[in-house]
Amino acid sequence: MAATRRPGRNHLFIPGPTNIPERVLRAMHVPSEDHRSPSFPELVKPLLQDSKMVFGSTAGTVILFPSSGTGIWESALSNTLCRGDTVLTSRYGQFSHLWVDMAQRLGLDVVVQEEEWGTGADPQKIEEALRADKDHKIKAVMVVHNETATGVTSDIGAVRKAIDAAGHPALLFVDGISSIGSLPFYMDDWKVDCAIAGSQKGFMLPAGLGLICISPKALKIAEGGTGRNDRLGHAYFAWKDQLAANATGYFPYTPVLPLLYGLREALAIVKEEGLENVYHRHHVLAEATRQAVAAWGLKPCAKEPKWNSDTVTAIVVPEGADAAKVIIHAYERYNLSLGAGLSKVAGKVFRIGHLGDLNELSLLGAIAGAEMAMIDCGIKVTPGSGVAAASSYLRENPLHKA
Repeated sequence: MAATRRPGRNHLFIPGPTNIPERVLRAMHVPSEDHRSPSFPELVKPLLQDSKMVFGSTAGTVILFPSSGTGIWESALSNTLCRGDTVLTSRYGQFSHLWVDMAQRLGLDVVVQEEEWGTGADPQKIEEALRADKDHKIKAVMVVHNETATGVTSDIGAVRKAIDAAGHPALLFVDGISSIGSLPFYMDDWKVDCAIAGSQKGFMLPAGLGLICISPKALKIAEGGTGRNDRLGHAYFAWKDQLAANATGYFPYTPVLPLLYGLREALAIVKEEGLENVYHRHHVLAEATRQAVAAWGLKPCAKEPKWNSDTVTAIVVPEGADAAKVIIHAYERYNLSLGAGLSKVAGKVFRIGHLGDLNELSLLGAIAGAEMAMIDCGIKVTPGSGVAAASSYLRENPLHKA
């Protein structure tokens, strides 16, 4: 039998890609053009400058790659490190694991601090490891700011304090793919050396544009300021090539034109709302989701409130229930896309992404759909309980500060 048409739109509540504002969709609807034309720098140069605002940086240098966030990970490692270099990282979810895997495959020696899934980076353990590294063999500390697999946010400011307390010169690399543009991020204040972002999350764009903001310290190392040799190989992700072309408003190879126009509009939207309002809105929507989870009698994957992410909530289903069935049923019955559990938490959690272009009514639709899907799948929650708890919280907590 042919599939029946689903009326209405798909409700996208995964932690990325996120919903794209209509303004951004219209801005990306452009004909092809000559990316070597004399007028092209009028588009490019402001983007490279304005993007720094979202990273919380004035001193950094932004490069835009036609890439997902994974490619930006590779650019950070390959432009600053040498084969055999030691890096220190914490592993507490699928994405922190993938960064470990990449570093190892590139030929780096990775010191992994294992943390329980549902927690995040431990600044004290990082400080201890750096204090013990008397010869400064560790060249970089890698931290995933927001681990979407478990709905956990780590304290990057505390990690920076740990590095400084140890008196260690290691670079600080931060995966901000699901945080930058949604959660407070202060690159300059935290002295982050490479901040990594992707277009499909807080920037409210389709996937395909990778963004990196680079500190002067990291840029100097990439330019060979330390005199080190045997740098990891890089061609497509070479900063040097990008920066040489960017200086005049161009790219060393064909850019993703529609996404550049979309980025210009997305940055305009962020400026209009104001970054602090963006951060507050995400916190309110996240807390409303957590109120719903509590009303259902369930718990988030995050082990303590201090770990709670304001961009995604991973919800643990009761023992014996299958979260994958809830996700499939929500999609097939209610046209609602929820995030799946990954790796260690596959089948144990489903995830509600609450980042990007969302408001109260958007979120309540996702909570209602998740609630109905759970009940249909035999999970005993009181009908309407999550919606009632979330709506009560939202009525008392405006998305924007007065």
